[in-house]
Amino acid sequence: MSLRFVSLDFCQTLAFEAPARHEIYAEEARSLGLDVGAEAMRELMGRVHAELPREVGGAWRYSDGWFRAFIERIFVRHLGHDAGELEPVAARLFARFSDPRTFRLFPGAAALLDALARRGLRLGVVSNWSPRLAGLLQGLGLGGRFEVVVSSAAERVEKPEPRIFTLALERAGVEPAEALHAGDHLEKDCLAARAAGMRCVLVDHAGREPARPDPPRVSSLPELEEYVLAQ
Repeated sequence: MSLRFVSLDFCQTLAFEAPARHEIYAEEARSLGLDVGAEAMRELMGRVHAELPREVGGAWRYSDGWFRAFIERIFVRHLGHDAGELEPVAARLFARFSDPRTFRLFPGAAALLDALARRGLRLGVVSNWSPRLAGLLQGLGLGGRFEVVVSSAAERVEKPEPRIFTLALERAGVEPAEALHAGDHLEKDCLAARAAGMRCVLVDHAGREPARPDPPRVSSLPELEEYVLAQ
């Protein structure tokens, strides 16, 4: 069946945070007089992410409510910041990650989307992200390029659950065999998309994935463009 729809992951596929998220959190901690370096913050954030359940008080992962619990656990419980002074910290971090200037597009992003659109392919984004995803895409100049934007926090379902891809397919009005997903995570992107019946491509910008015959792997967005147009 011919290809009609291409979905992409957002962070680490189309775009990346600059500086990295743990560096932003460490910068905020230092501004409060808390002695924590970037690598220590990276480790702490990973631990807290693993500790928190997918729902916190009814708030789904990556929603504002969930992130407030995440920020509170890092800054108050682990780093000892005054709980009464947490709201300004959360407000600054929310503002930072709502700002498109916090993100950079990978080289070739606009050319990729232009080429796929010229081919007549419909485009979407499927990402484990906050409901701010559509606004970020708009701020990065990509808002009008995607017919379908599915964020996990808004839908209360997340990768690697195949259902998040099924939602995108339903909204695009295409069959799974007519669709391809590209993302940077083997399990959450490739294997989950395949479980939904889609084709998949692993986008490995950093060259971290071991060489394997399957799934198909590309190391840049220009390579992804070449791969998709050959389908």
